[in-house]
Amino acid sequence: MTAPPILHTDRLILRAHAVADYPACQALWADRQVVRHIGGSPQDAQAVWFRLLRYAGMWSLLGYGMWVIEDRATGALLGEAGLLSAARGLPELDAVPEAGWVLGRQGWGQGIATEAMAAILRWADAHLDAPAIRCIIEPDHDASIRVAEKLGFVPLRDATLGAKPIRLFERHRALL
Repeated sequence: MTAPPILHTDRLILRAHAVADYPACQALWADRQVVRHIGGSPQDAQAVWFRLLRYAGMWSLLGYGMWVIEDRATGALLGEAGLLSAARGLPELDAVPEAGWVLGRQGWGQGIATEAMAAILRWADAHLDAPAIRCIIEPDHDASIRVAEKLGFVPLRDATLGAKPIRLFERHRALL
């Protein structure tokens, strides 16, 4: 697979990133409030550009990756969600897709991350040969922990990534 399929939910369109998304992605990843639990540092223009290129590469090489979360009603880019392989050096993430999501402030508190990731996990259960999917969340990021729990993720263990504490979560493949 070289490009993500387009997924639809009641409120969202999940689609491939495009070059035209670069300004919106740049604004998303430059927002200190957005990244405070995702590495903690805003990303510069080059880092965001390389991020978009990595997204395309994951689809090309792995058959899974990240989607743009687009508001069906307005077309606005609300965030990103999907599956990744980030070579983080954590053995629990080796050879297992890692779920990830990020929303701009306009999408907070509306169930957008849960809705997007539920569609992605349904797609993964039907198309990937992965017995489990894992994710990492900072222990004090209550909103993302609630999303993970709603999606069926359970705590696996606490660890550190760099010097920051994280919690690993796991979700087993749903039987279709």
